[in-house]
Amino acid sequence: MSRAERLRQLFAVLFVVVTLDQTTKYLAREHLAYEPGRSYLGGVARLEYAENRGAFLSLGANLPSGWREGLLTGLNILLVAGLTVYLARGKDLTRWPALALALLISGGLGNLIDRVFFGGAVVDFMILGVGPVRTGVFNIADLCLTAGAILFAFTGAAAGRPLPEAQPAAKRPAAE
Repeated sequence: MSRAERLRQLFAVLFVVVTLDQTTKYLAREHLAYEPGRSYLGGVARLEYAENRGAFLSLGANLPSGWREGLLTGLNILLVAGLTVYLARGKDLTRWPALALALLISGGLGNLIDRVFFGGAVVDFMILGVGPVRTGVFNIADLCLTAGAILFAFTGAAAGRPLPEAQPAAKRPAAE
């Protein structure tokens, strides 16, 4: 996949993901904040407004405010920038690992926008689960980060590595 194709794919994914992410977060702020949560599909899907000041599953939320915001925003910027450079310069990236990177970059940018423009907190509002098994509260950007990480794990780890050669089966001596 050429660099131009990877960048076109990145910009298309960025546009779709960031638009959906920021639109749904706006709707959550407008219609879910200060309201009780809403359950759908017999409780499988739940919409409940939350502001996450930490990282994944509120990791780091208890750090002092200035440290937390600087650390999480700075790491987010570094990761988005680093992945973008890797995507732009990676010579052997094929379509699927490039899509995985585009999802990671887009999800990271969606949450970075929240951190920068909404006081260091990321808006989360979706919970999925059956019975006692539930996800943490998340958003579209988190969904893309997870999908990108899984896709990259399955496709990116093998990128650029040749598949092992098939070896002929060893001949067994004929049974008498």
